[in-house]
Amino acid sequence: MKKILVPIDFSPNSLNAMHVAASIARKFNATLELLHVNLAAIYSAPLSEFVAASKYESDDQQYDDTAVTELEKLKMELLAETEYANLNVQLRVEDGYLHSCVKNVAQTDGVDLVVMGTKGTSGLNEFLLGSNTEKVIRTAPCPILAVPEGVSSIEPKIVLMPTTLRDDQAGVFKYVADWEKQYDFHVKVLYLNNVRNLPTDGSAESAKNRLAEAAGLKKTDVILTHETFYEDNAILATADQLNADLIVMGTHQRQGLSHILFGSITEDTVNHSHIPVLAIPVGWKGN
Repeated sequence: MKKILVPIDFSPNSLNAMHVAASIARKFNATLELLHVNLAAIYSAPLSEFVAASKYESDDQQYDDTAVTELEKLKMELLAETEYANLNVQLRVEDGYLHSCVKNVAQTDGVDLVVMGTKGTSGLNEFLLGSNTEKVIRTAPCPILAVPEGVSSIEPKIVLMPTTLRDDQAGVFKYVADWEKQYDFHVKVLYLNNVRNLPTDGSAESAKNRLAEAAGLKKTDVILTHETFYEDNAILATADQLNADLIVMGTHQRQGLSHILFGSITEDTVNHSHIPVLAIPVGWKGN
């Protein structure tokens, strides 16, 4: 892992995510990039057709300059902490929608991980809009770590990994194996609803072993569960039972009608989890 991106809106939740990201960057000797997105620019652009465009351009530039100054302060405060004194920290300000800016920056800057603070959503707002974190998970070209409120550090010992055990999960196993080298955790592989119709003769264990061995993932167990319609609830309940510190999931990043009809187990899990969730695009092979 070479670069970690953190969207910063200067809220306590995003600053908390920044510290979690800094600890990961230190572990992997990676560069930390702080990104602030000027959302106001989205709304000022259409108005420029009816009023003096120069005023809004001036206001946007002033906003961006102020954001850069605030990011510089955050950088200095972070580097003043002894454990992060040698961290390579970069700053960036962009205008637009958060999820599209994260996607573009991740692509252009070769980002290996996005770390975001999340509050989640519920009820009608969740159905209609979703959270910013959900939108990033749906569109980002790299893995995303969602950090809930109240989680100030990450040092996982037990990792829960729900998986279909299909071949397209190989990249997920490989990414987890890279983390295992740094954190030395134990992975509990959760196989839900027997999506491959594997016989009950140890075939799930064999499929897990094949994927884990190919990825170089060492300490794993497989957990089989009964049929359930509410996969996200089963995942969160299992995480609680195991006292897991981290949930890792592959995501197919459904969009459009497919997302409306079928939703996303990963996004639902992120939205309601009280522990960090690492979402890895299925098929992602790294930069």
